Amino acid sequence: MKFEMKLLLKGILSVLLVGFLTFSWAQRADDVIKESSQPLNEKYLDDIVERKLTIESRVVPYEPLREADVPWQRTVWRVIETREKMNIPFRHPERSLFTILKENIDNGNLIPFDDDRFTNPLSQEAIASQLYKIDTNTVYDPETYEETIEITTTETNPDDINRYRIKEIWYFDRKHSVVKVRILGISPLKEEWDHEMGVLKYEIPLFWVYYPEARELLAKEKVFSDFNDVFPMTWYDLFETRFFSSYIMKASNVLDLRLEHMFTGYEEAGLDVLLESEKIKSELFNFEHDLWEY
Repeated sequence: MKFEMKLLLKGILSVLLVGFLTFSWAQRADDVIKESSQPLNEKYLDDIVERKLTIESRVVPYEPLREADVPWQRTVWRVIETREKMNIPFRHPERSLFTILKENIDNGNLIPFDDDRFTNPLSQEAIASQLYKIDTNTVYDPETYEETIEITTTETNPDDINRYRIKEIWYFDRKHSVVKVRILGISPLKEEWDHEMGVLKYEIPLFWVYYPEARELLAKEKVFSDFNDVFPMTWYDLFETRFFSSYIMKASNVLDLRLEHMFTGYEEAGLDVLLESEKIKSELFNFEHDLWEY
């Protein structure tokens, strides 16, 4: 009787042991981490981890500012030449700054303006006429021997945007006793060429974007770097830290003239424009220093 009980207990223990091992093995199989670190039912990542820092980045709000706290200010217009080495990120083939601005304008997230005072918003028809070019071509059908008129729409190529115009205000903050700068607007410039002569006729702003309104959107867009694919900088960071190269084309003046219009009609005019631009730049940086005596 005792022998039979022992056999029965051994049988029960064997069944329990086999069941436990089977359950444990199933659990371990389910817990295996695949090489992609992602379940099969989720999308494949073109990366080793999911990047969330840029998506979750936040914008630092502007400090409250009273009119009485600004005893001095000067408006400056700058030009960013995207073909300079430091400004190459502006020309990224997939997510250039122009592509980002145009995409958000098309989606209704940004309002384009006709001027740098942000008083005249562009209608959908007006912005379409700026960004799209409509041509008519004569098409010959060799089978019917007939000619038809074909209308083609050409979109502005981001690679053709070589320069941007920036409007900013330099001001003295009496409360903190420092000179600060705020960007007000950004405008991509389109070049118009005389293809017969092969010369540049002029360049025009396609539209103006109010920068304080665009900061939230620019904070979600990554700036690409040649040295680090995970470079933790957004377009918001780039503009706030002034991580770009530029030159001054105009500063507020009584006659509202650009520098190129102040120096014209002689051979050295181009050099004088550059020298005046550097002079204004030095005045802006030295203004705060000149307020104090040492």
